[in-house]
Amino acid sequence: MGPSELPDFHIPHGDKIEWMVATHGWAMEPVAANHDVIPPFAGYVYTIGFPEAFGFPEVVLFGLTPSAARGLFDMIADMLRGGTEIPLGVELTGFFDGELRCVFAPLTPQRAGELLQTAVAWRRGVAPAAVQLLWPDRNGFLPTEDGFDQRLRLAQPVVASVIL
Repeated sequence: MGPSELPDFHIPHGDKIEWMVATHGWAMEPVAANHDVIPPFAGYVYTIGFPEAFGFPEVVLFGLTPSAARGLFDMIADMLRGGTEIPLGVELTGFFDGELRCVFAPLTPQRAGELLQTAVAWRRGVAPAAVQLLWPDRNGFLPTEDGFDQRLRLAQPVVASVIL
């Protein structure tokens, strides 16, 4: 097969999102860090299609690579698909190994619209309900707690509106 016979992988981004949703039930969108602001704003990854597929808000995750985030998103999707109810705005234990705590903290609609621009475009201008998955540092502290590792503050900023 010569180069002229290869398929065209240059398809519009919106079509890629549609394909992922049609194929997997939901999509994942990475957003690069913004180093043009002070302090720099961390890169993040979020889901597209969770409300439609599972009746659960979109999930935003800071501080992990897209491949690591994909594993967590797949786990959340499997749990929701299996009928697990995940409460919002409360500490959960057992979601991560070692009984580490986490929180699915809701975002305001305005914040969701700012952060999830591809999800808004996919919904033709409507911001979805969204939560930030707050995960602990190595010592088990959440980013909302005084003991949280200060070196991770820029990697996992808290953008959620409801914090414990």
